[in-house]
Amino acid sequence: MARVHLWASLRRFADGLDVVEVEAATVGQMFDALERAHPGLAPAINAGLSVAVDGEIIANNRAAPVAPNSEVYLLQRLKGG
Repeated sequence: MARVHLWASLRRFADGLDVVEVEAATVGQMFDALERAHPGLAPAINAGLSVAVDGEIIANNRAAPVAPNSEVYLLQRLKGG
């Protein structure tokens, strides 16, 4: 299962966990699984998050692959300027 790391302000919506594991083959499936397991994360997910999968920032691509052994980091939305 993919390991999803949550930043501090999201942990309260996931029973205080800093890492949760989900089964997902894509970023979109990962978001869906997170919302099912921890419904309190839905507002943050729907507002938009940045995602790093195995060290690569994924920009607005719900179809981006997530491997079973991936390390995923949810980050506050990164904005360019």
